[in-house]
Amino acid sequence: MLREIQGPSGRLQTMLDEPPRQTRVSAEGLLEVGRTTAPRAAVVLGHPHPQHGGTMHTKGTYQTGKALARIGCAVLRFNFRGVGLSEGTYAEGIGEQADFAAALDFMANRFPSVPLWAGGMSFGSWVGLTVGARDPRVSALIGVAMPVDRYNYDAVRDSAKAKFFIHGEFDEICSIHTLRAFYSQAADPKELVVIEAADHLFQGKVSHVGDAIEELLADWPEAANREPT
Repeated sequence: MLREIQGPSGRLQTMLDEPPRQTRVSAEGLLEVGRTTAPRAAVVLGHPHPQHGGTMHTKGTYQTGKALARIGCAVLRFNFRGVGLSEGTYAEGIGEQADFAAALDFMANRFPSVPLWAGGMSFGSWVGLTVGARDPRVSALIGVAMPVDRYNYDAVRDSAKAKFFIHGEFDEICSIHTLRAFYSQAADPKELVVIEAADHLFQGKVSHVGDAIEELLADWPEAANREPT
């Protein structure tokens, strides 16, 4: 569903994937549509760098969002200020963090009483996970292709919230060695999936991003709370 929300610098262009409506067949054989199923979580995703072609439609961001929707989440992708139809201009990441906070507010109000997760890809992971780490409403952080040597991820590293990271083996922006070093210092709980032979944008491997999301989150937190066998 394409829509707009109000951001701190004007309207933000968004794409919202909501849980499917419940359906059943009546005694007369008619298809009846009921209420919308409550989502497992309400998720906000940030996209790659606005000045390098990043938008909410970037393939890795798109696949992340669609995978989260498949496992029952309500997912809001949006264009940062100055991108697409979003109003405003690029603001060095600080304004974009304010945009992300506004998107979290929108999802928290639209889907009250469900878990709130924050995620993003590349530049959007720095923006989204930093805001999410500081927001007490957010319970999970999802980072795809995180350039941890280009931005300050200290708030993410030190957060005690559940963290899920996806990275390309041959990421040319942030090497897998650098990401692993960051991961080793990050507070628990945390999980990492490395996509073999994938670059920063997962060219030719982008469907694997969705697979990784489902692998990590399809049964979380239920699996984390399960007694070992």
